[in-house]
Amino acid sequence: MSDERIWTAAVLVIGDEILSGRTQDKNVAQIATWLDVQGIRLREVRIVPDVEAEIVDALTALRARYDYVFTTGGIGPTHDDITVDAVAKALGVEVVIHPQARAILERYYTARGGELTEARLRMARVPAGAELIPNRMSGAPGIRIGNLFVMAGVPHITAGMLDALTGELEGGAPLVAHTIGAWVPESEVADVLRAAEVAHAGVAIGSYPFFRDGRTGANFVIRSTKADAVAACVAAVTAGVEAAGYAVTDGGI
Repeated sequence: MSDERIWTAAVLVIGDEILSGRTQDKNVAQIATWLDVQGIRLREVRIVPDVEAEIVDALTALRARYDYVFTTGGIGPTHDDITVDAVAKALGVEVVIHPQARAILERYYTARGGELTEARLRMARVPAGAELIPNRMSGAPGIRIGNLFVMAGVPHITAGMLDALTGELEGGAPLVAHTIGAWVPESEVADVLRAAEVAHAGVAIGSYPFFRDGRTGANFVIRSTKADAVAACVAAVTAGVEAAGYAVTDGGI
């Protein structure tokens, strides 16, 4: 077993629109991918409605369990954007207008012939003591306070915020992944996968079956922080699947 420090994170998705099915979440996938590159493992995702008590409860639990927590959604200008208030309550601090956030919003709307209305000023509200996460897309910044990152619900805005945070978080070694695939029912090579994972410490193998054109296949994703361990495990799985009588496609099917 490796004694390497594993840094972990959780994502809290906030919004009735996600739970109702009206909007499909895309942020979890992009945050997870970004975290892998930062050397941080996404361990849990929760989705909660626009209810302050439920947001507070989820934040309290996740912050106690993981190194980092990311929230998405609920930081806009309308009455149901209550994430900032919930975060402040969970942290036991007041909500304040961040002077830099206010200035950013004033410049943003003035440049577009608008003005900083009371509704728009809501997007300058932060828990006391918070720092800002730059937002080049729509002006309204994200929020960083301790191990908590409060981000937009709109995926392309969240992507920009993640870009601004790249290299800013402490993490471990980035995760290396390699995919191979075969036209094989995964049940027929389950023992091959199990044996390969046991034989290669620190490597995880994900099996992802698919059904296409009346045929059954599976892709196998081998992950580790060590490239040589991934390569060795890929070779072992490839040999085992081929020994079972199935051709292997490097890169997956």
